[in-house]
Amino acid sequence: MASTRDIRRRIRSVKNTAQITKAMQMVAASKMRRAQQAALAGRPYATLMNEVLAELTHNAGDFTHPLMEKRNGTGKQGLVVISSDKGLCGALNSNLMREVAKFDKATTVHVTAGRKASQFVARTKRQLAAEFTYKDAPLFSEARAISKFARDMFLNGEVDRVDVLFTNFISTLTQKPDIFPLLPVGEIKALTADVHGHANEEKLMKGATEFLFEPNVEGVLGALLPHYLNFQVYQILLESKASEHSARMVAMKSATDNAKQLIKDLTLEYNKLRQANITNELLEITTAAMAMG
Repeated sequence: MASTRDIRRRIRSVKNTAQITKAMQMVAASKMRRAQQAALAGRPYATLMNEVLAELTHNAGDFTHPLMEKRNGTGKQGLVVISSDKGLCGALNSNLMREVAKFDKATTVHVTAGRKASQFVARTKRQLAAEFTYKDAPLFSEARAISKFARDMFLNGEVDRVDVLFTNFISTLTQKPDIFPLLPVGEIKALTADVHGHANEEKLMKGATEFLFEPNVEGVLGALLPHYLNFQVYQILLESKASEHSARMVAMKSATDNAKQLIKDLTLEYNKLRQANITNELLEITTAAMAMG
């Protein structure tokens, strides 16, 4: 049975842990607000660009572009995995890596952004083509570098298609691993997330808005496709970072609440043990007094 000294030491240790998790919770909450605002602010621009691109592909006729060609040459697939650099964010990374494990190791070429994804790919001995990093506030230049590498792999014929695996931000309490088909550029869809925790793709209405393109549809489409890919990757980085900070805030809050509950339980156990010791001492004193009397 633990002594009162052992229980006091454990209470002190749990209190120190609770202070750390509380501080991490406050930091994550501050970063979470900024990351969520950045992710939500980018969605209207992404939606409008998707509408324009959907109208372009609808009116392009027989126009073809290397980024839109469907291939069955190498039989290999490129997978861009967007993860976090740090842990302590609940099941965010483990759920993402579970999706990565579903892809065939022999035919999948991995491109990672985030230390956790790189470690998983190296640990499972999968093919890693490139490793990228991105900051807490993702920069468009970082997304452009990832997009360019994926584009070069596709144009050089190293892979037949490229998908992006990331954690889609739905709400503060809900983040869901999702796969976005990056290349080849096919039918343009809008990715939406509602408040009930379900993400779904909606087909964009073609012809709902009239656009005038100069000098011609083909020229605008050829110039817009690379920017479309760059911004899609940038928006995915924003969604992933918002998911990471939200999951970390919730995980640290849960850890802090559990630590407080554990302190209450240990304090109750300590008081019971101390009361029992006092009772035993009183009994010993009373027994000694009665023996001497």
